This record gives sequence, C-alpha cells and structure tokens, in this order.
Amino acid sequence: MQTCSKCNASSPDHAITCVNCSANLSEFSATTVALKRMQANPRISGIRLTVAYDACPHCYELLNTYPKNKVPHLPHEGCSHENGCRCFFEPVLEETAIVGKVAE
Repeated sequence: MQTCSKCNASSPDHAITCVNCSANLSEFSATTVALKRMQANPRISGIRLTVAYDACPHCYELLNTYPKNKVPHLPHEGCSHENGCRCFFEPVLEETAIVGKVAE
C-alpha cells in the first residue's frame, strides 16, 4: 500500500494516483517525499533499502545501500507479497555529530 502525503489515504501498490485526492503518487507518496528529503540532505551519503522480514524474493534481491541518485523506486513493480511492497528507505549518514559534553 502507498500512503498519500497530501491526504494520508492508502492506495494499492499499482495505483498511479491517490484513490482519495487524485494526487500523483510518483510525486506525492509518503515514500517518495521521504526519499526526496534524504536526497537533498547533504549529511546523507547513501540510502539503504530495507525490507520486511517476510519480504518477497524480488524485494530481497534489492536489499542494498545505494548512492543517492541510484535508489530504486518504491513500491517495487515486481513485488509479489500478498500485502504489497513493505520496503522502506533508511539514510546512511556521512558523519555523526556528538552533541553535548562527554562525561569524564
């Protein structure tokens, strides 16, 4: 299922537009919006595609860390899971900042 970032409605994986507000899901799905934010963040060096523990074989094949400009689109067209594609993106940070003072 895809979630529309405009109205929060759920649409099937194969839907092109939101079933509620007709927003273009290739631009306004929650997953696409999150990916765009990660790609624009200079602290993120890559994007890890993570899968559910019971993901379909196609999704497991795509389990990897990708350069920001080479991330596969979600949901996967080849996903065969009965509940639809449940993959998601995780950021890979370039560096982490230590906030606060370290206790001595």
